[in-house]
Amino acid sequence: MSGNQTRPVLVFDGDCTFCRAWVGYWQALTGDSVEYVPYQSAAGRFPGISREDFQKAVHFISGANIYRGAEAVFQLNGLLPGRSWLLALFYRVPFFAAIAEWGYQQVAAHRNAAYQVTRALWSASPRPSRYQTSSAWFLRSLAVIYVIAFASFGRQVRGLIGEQGIQPAGEFFREVARQYGTSGYWLAPSLFWWAHSDIAMVTIVWGGALIAVVAAIARPFTAGQRSAFVVLFIYYLSVVNGGQIFMGYQWDFLLLEAGFLAIFLRPSRIRVWLFQWLLFRLMFESGAVKLLSHDITWRNLTALAFHYQTQPLPTPLAWYMVQLPMWFQKLSGLLVFAVELVLPFLIFGPRKLKQIAGAGIILLQVLIILTGNYTFFNLLTIALCLFLFDDTLIGSAAKPAVLSKPKRLLPKPNRRATAALFAVILIASFTQLAGMFGAGVPALLKDAVTRVSAFGIVNPYGLFASMTTTRPELSIEGSDDGVVWKPYVFKDKPGPLTRAPRWVAPHQPRLDWQLWFAALGNYRQNPWLLHFMAQLLHGSAPVLDLVEQNPFPAKPPKLIRAELYEYRFTTPDERRQTGDYWHRELKGEYFPPIGLHAE
Repeated sequence: MSGNQTRPVLVFDGDCTFCRAWVGYWQALTGDSVEYVPYQSAAGRFPGISREDFQKAVHFISGANIYRGAEAVFQLNGLLPGRSWLLALFYRVPFFAAIAEWGYQQVAAHRNAAYQVTRALWSASPRPSRYQTSSAWFLRSLAVIYVIAFASFGRQVRGLIGEQGIQPAGEFFREVARQYGTSGYWLAPSLFWWAHSDIAMVTIVWGGALIAVVAAIARPFTAGQRSAFVVLFIYYLSVVNGGQIFMGYQWDFLLLEAGFLAIFLRPSRIRVWLFQWLLFRLMFESGAVKLLSHDITWRNLTALAFHYQTQPLPTPLAWYMVQLPMWFQKLSGLLVFAVELVLPFLIFGPRKLKQIAGAGIILLQVLIILTGNYTFFNLLTIALCLFLFDDTLIGSAAKPAVLSKPKRLLPKPNRRATAALFAVILIASFTQLAGMFGAGVPALLKDAVTRVSAFGIVNPYGLFASMTTTRPELSIEGSDDGVVWKPYVFKDKPGPLTRAPRWVAPHQPRLDWQLWFAALGNYRQNPWLLHFMAQLLHGSAPVLDLVEQNPFPAKPPKLIRAELYEYRFTTPDERRQTGDYWHRELKGEYFPPIGLHAE
């Protein structure tokens, strides 16, 4: 062995295509800290090792120590920041070394097959995955989604939770304080505790939209952009808790969770993995709840035959989708399960499997966008898929500054922050997953996760666990004499039979959405609806701004009621004959006539 050796040497078979491919991968990781030499040109440097030994296995030579086979690979891993645990596994876990050596021998004996697998799952020349570009793109995408979310709610904030709104935020926080005292601050964290006037709420909501614009144009990973995301998280958390029932949707909590992680995002392997884990949970839980609900329509794959016309706000294309034959609806249901239950596991696989998962999830989200209005939910899901496409695929579109080589080792405070973040997210999310599948969770741990969940940091997901097979709709009607009743026409939910479904997303008309939920139950389960009807009797201008057509423009009606109808899409023949998109049938009274004063 040469006495002049100053750095470790990895000696490999230069005639082996598989070996050359993975040596390139390791060289990209270690840089100049390790010398890589084919044995054909370096055997003379190490006379103590025979040519036959070099042909059989890779050798890692560090000082006077010589390692071969799997042990050499793990020794090489031990040099890399964040991977020393692999070397510990090799030496400390019983039977691990033997299993690793057996696996190495199998690969060495079938190198051509191993190279074909490498090409199929990684590429002909695999390189370490870097996520500098996708991380930067995600941050900009998230900032734009924040703009959409704040601007959408800003158009409705006074009518929903303002001083003359349906559920005034000031009254809500006073009631929370009355019931829970100072602990209410932790149960419903929000700036609206101290600022809940209309001016204050409008300032916070539209201020959030402005800060999101700044975050979108700021340079990625800078302190300025990071500070903007801190403010955005606090503002949106305030809006979600202050918005009460109108802000209790899964996409609001998904935005909070993604926004919280974005505060800490830098293109390090573990922090990027947390976003991949979020995407996995989002998709897998969405599929799992459909099976765990034991809903018959999901079990027999007929759910989508109902979904297009019973979902809250269908798009114009939904009318056409519901006309398609049952075999197509069942095939579509099978596709949903494949994307939500199978593809998520590819997220943790090699590069090309990640890309397959990303492509499949994006395809599903695009199809949902085309057939239903789900505000920014699908856009945010697509943005999370960026973490499945590393810089080898999309890096060429980035600026040189974005593609600069990341540091190999984070400063110690950042490493501690990463470890703490990783622990909190993993513990909380696994606790929630255990609860979803009926596993027992210690009360102390469950209570701790509940406290974390109040901040939207970790959340459960799963839309349409049970499919609605009919479409009840509320008609809110006013009258001056109790004989002639005139309906309020809402902006986006089904009303007039001739009006086609509308494209609404990424805006969310939250009153229209809540009316969909209210129709599925009764008025006792929806006390907010009584507040809404009372504000119509008062003629509240902010509330009336939430409807498209007020049948009493001069003065409010004396009486108001709610009737229950059942809606369905018309058939092609019915539409040709009537021009209607909807057919409806009166089911009865939902809420009896009321007025402000007894007659």
